[in-house]
Amino acid sequence: MSRPLAAAFVVALLVAPASAQQQEPFEPEGYRTDNYRAPVPATLAGARVLTTGEAEAIWRANSGTFVDVMPRAPKPKNLPVSTVWRDAPRRNIPGSFWLPDTGYGNLPPAMDDYLQRGLARASRGDKAALLVIYCLADCWMSWNAAKRALAYGYANIAWYPDGTDGWEGAKLPTEEAQPEPRPEQQ
Repeated sequence: MSRPLAAAFVVALLVAPASAQQQEPFEPEGYRTDNYRAPVPATLAGARVLTTGEAEAIWRANSGTFVDVMPRAPKPKNLPVSTVWRDAPRRNIPGSFWLPDTGYGNLPPAMDDYLQRGLARASRGDKAALLVIYCLADCWMSWNAAKRALAYGYANIAWYPDGTDGWEGAKLPTEEAQPEPRPEQQ
C-alpha cells in the first residue's frame, strides 16, 4: 500500500466515527422504551414535524389543540398522613391538554385508555382535528405519544420536538398547568 493511500485510509478511519456520531437517530419501528431524554429523530412517519415558528403560528391562529405529555410523578399511595406532598410545577403552552405519563414506550392498559380518552377530548371526537403533541426538547415521550396517536387513527398529528424548551427559548408565553385527572384520581 502506498503512503498516500495508507494516510487516506487512516484519516478515513478517524473521521468515520465522528461523522457517525453526528448523524441523527433513526425512527425505530416500535416505540422507544428507555433513555427518553436523548436526541430524537428529525422525522415521524405520518406526522408533520413542527418548528417553533410553525407551532407558534398554529397556536396564534387557534387552528390546533396542543397536547403536553410531560411525565409527572404521582403522589405515592403509602405516604404517612402528616407528609406534605407538593407536585412539581409545570408550565406549558397556554391552552394545552396535559396528559402526563402517556409517552412511555409501554403503557399499562389504564394509561393507554387515559391517553385515548384524553385525545378524544382534545380533538372533540374528530380524528381529523389537528393535534400538536409535545414535551421537552430531546424527549422521546412526545415522539412515542404522537406515534401512538397515529396508531389510534388520528390523521392530523403534528409533533413539536422542541417542546416547551423551544417555546420558552423563543420567549413565547407559558402558563402554569394542571394535568387532566389520571386514572387513579378518577
